[in-house]
Amino acid sequence: MIMAAPLPNPCEQALAQWCACEPSLAAPSRMAVAYSAGADSTALLLAAWQRWPDRVVALHVHHGLQAAADGFESHARGFCLQHGIELRVTRVDAAHAPGQSPEDAARVMRYLTLANMAQQAQAACVLLGQHADDQAETLLLALSRGAGLPGLAAMPERFERHGVWFGRPLLALTSQSLRDWLRDSGHAFVDDPSNSDQRFTRNRIRAVLMPAWEACFPGFRAMLARSARHAAQAQVLLDDLARLDLAETGSPPLIRSLQRLTPERQANALRHWLRSSAGAAASAAQLDELLAQIAHCNTRGHQIRLKVATGFVVRDGERLRYTPPI
Repeated sequence: MIMAAPLPNPCEQALAQWCACEPSLAAPSRMAVAYSAGADSTALLLAAWQRWPDRVVALHVHHGLQAAADGFESHARGFCLQHGIELRVTRVDAAHAPGQSPEDAARVMRYLTLANMAQQAQAACVLLGQHADDQAETLLLALSRGAGLPGLAAMPERFERHGVWFGRPLLALTSQSLRDWLRDSGHAFVDDPSNSDQRFTRNRIRAVLMPAWEACFPGFRAMLARSARHAAQAQVLLDDLARLDLAETGSPPLIRSLQRLTPERQANALRHWLRSSAGAAASAAQLDELLAQIAHCNTRGHQIRLKVATGFVVRDGERLRYTPPI
């Protein structure tokens, strides 16, 4: 009997294309994969193991937010043992603070934990399993919130956080293509029951909006991904302009120098200054009020003290200054 050739993992080609844009990762000494035990990270982990045998470490974060989390960890341990892949597990308390959404709290804790684990493992990069469906959901979520270009740019293919590089090589692949390959190849994975809980906005987008878009615009995921790339390119140009303007105004910026810029360039420079120097993001209303205060700041006695994020933008002599919370 002639045995059928194993089906190619779609992640392998996607990973090869992603690595082609990152020459420094052509032969990493160690590569980490964020492994939740779900379908996406399972397919990615197997592709990474195929590409870099004996140099891959799976990183599993146990959030402790649901009863199923113990089952996820147990499956991850069994799967990695079966395939001879090193697994590192960290348990965290991802409870959210007052005013913070559970999703945001879990995401913040997850990235911090993955970064710490990757540094301990001396990994060159952490690969993430987000795919085309996740990218489309992210863009639709940003649109629903009236986001600016940073939000509309959705998820980048590569980024740095907490001193560690992260990569998303699967953004061109659909969730269904990964699940189909895993099923046809006989690889087990777990389904997170919280993904069907429509109390969460992203899950409602997945359950209600995504099927409607598919019915009206087949292939919409690729089109939304293209829009996100356009937004990301435009944001790069705005960041370049902001750096040029801040080179003239100084950082923290001189109020008089800001006043010589158009309101649009003022807003762009201020967003970049707050984001790069304080990690703060002003809402549209806060930024409009700050621009109005700057426009009227024509006397020595004019004071500025405006709440932005968790701190305040204040006037400090001839300059603006951001004061974080005490």
